Amino acid sequence: MSVGLVILVVVAIATVGFFIGRARAVSSVAGDVRQLHSLPSYYGQTVFLFSAVPALLVTLAWLLLQPLYVENQVSGIILPGDIAEGSSLDLVMADVRRISSGLDTAVAAGVLDKNALTQLDASQTDVRALLGDVGVALASDVHPNVFAAAREYRATTATLKGAMAAVAVVLAVLGAVIAFARIHPEYRARNVSELAIKSLLILSSMVAILTTVGIIFSLLFETSNFFRMYPARDFFFNLTWNPQFTGGSDLGILPLLWGTLYVSFVALIFAVPIGLLVAIYLSEYASRKVRSIVKPAIEVLAGIPTIVYGLFALITIGPLLRDYFAQPLGLGASSSSVLTAGVVMGIMLIPFVSSLSDDVINAVPQAMRDGSYGLGATQSETVRQVILPAALPGIVGAILLAASRAIGETMIVVMGAGAAAKLSLNPFEAMTTITVKIVSQLTGDTEFASPETLVAFALGLSLFVVTLCLNVLALYIVRKYREEYE
Repeated sequence: MSVGLVILVVVAIATVGFFIGRARAVSSVAGDVRQLHSLPSYYGQTVFLFSAVPALLVTLAWLLLQPLYVENQVSGIILPGDIAEGSSLDLVMADVRRISSGLDTAVAAGVLDKNALTQLDASQTDVRALLGDVGVALASDVHPNVFAAAREYRATTATLKGAMAAVAVVLAVLGAVIAFARIHPEYRARNVSELAIKSLLILSSMVAILTTVGIIFSLLFETSNFFRMYPARDFFFNLTWNPQFTGGSDLGILPLLWGTLYVSFVALIFAVPIGLLVAIYLSEYASRKVRSIVKPAIEVLAGIPTIVYGLFALITIGPLLRDYFAQPLGLGASSSSVLTAGVVMGIMLIPFVSSLSDDVINAVPQAMRDGSYGLGATQSETVRQVILPAALPGIVGAILLAASRAIGETMIVVMGAGAAAKLSLNPFEAMTTITVKIVSQLTGDTEFASPETLVAFALGLSLFVVTLCLNVLALYIVRKYREEYE
């Protein structure tokens, strides 16, 4: 039974239990619902909750733990001699999963008879051709032990899926029966239902926190594996980035960190003044008609895909800066540069700064403006000395959002700044960022357990720490310079 069908059966049992529980509550007071502690629907909800929630939670836990259990059982079939040179057990197990999935597809499509599957052997038939008929590609011939592991993987998975379905259905029926037996006029069904809703709301509010914690722990785990293979001192203080994938790699983060901060700084230098001036104009000087046209037009920039910005940097901005600035000044001859990526990224960040700053400035009470004008201040003086200080926390938040967006950008940097990891002050030279190298290190046919691949997690953790420091700095600035008004 498929997972979707199991969930459907559980929900159907719970739904039937809802109506039966509601009817039992009404019948327990001979139809006089005033004698019930709660509304009849609450009694039905308790049956639904007792029936569905335990069964669905067990199903979810089963789905999470089943692959780990199956792989632990099946991996014992793979002998050291079955792992080719340059490969690993993880790669072999990936082939086992693909073969198992291909066998399921072959049986479902009628290419392979289900009864003949147990007698099928890798030495007796061309397994690669059989799997190729159902669209499963393998890089090499199938070793007999690998094929045996795939058959065991398929059989064990099927057995556990059947057991999961049986357990889920039994739990659903048992929960419904228990909840049904507890229904009586004094039963506080409303309290149970509201507690369940409150728990759901708490769980929903914890999703973001738990996700962040999960991301941090996953980065820490893989980063610790990387530092067991590569010295942390070299990673943080080496001035060279030169992954070889064949030994002797230099994996220093400083060139990548410099490129990230340099490109982001150029982007913010371009975006923050323009975005802030746009926000001031729209909120304080523009007429309602002009604002209704200009603000949506600026916000369109935020919806443009970054690949389009990357093409704009590659085709237009890069050659323009090269032909009119870099080459005449003798500073470079490449269209890929920090300035190219920074300018285009700054254009992309303008709506982030302007829209949020505009909303914050508009939130400043009108009474503060009127009081400033009443004391004889001009409009520009009011903006500079009253409105901007009052809106400072929101403006800093907008700039922080733009900075985080700039630090995490990848596509514009790939197409506008190049992929050269170097330390240089020349804005017309090609450089790269941490995010670009994270992508490049995790793509391609490389072994996941190698330092050149695991370094991506160390880069990600470092980028997380940099962003966290920016958040702390922004919070300090906001608290120090915030002006509070009653």
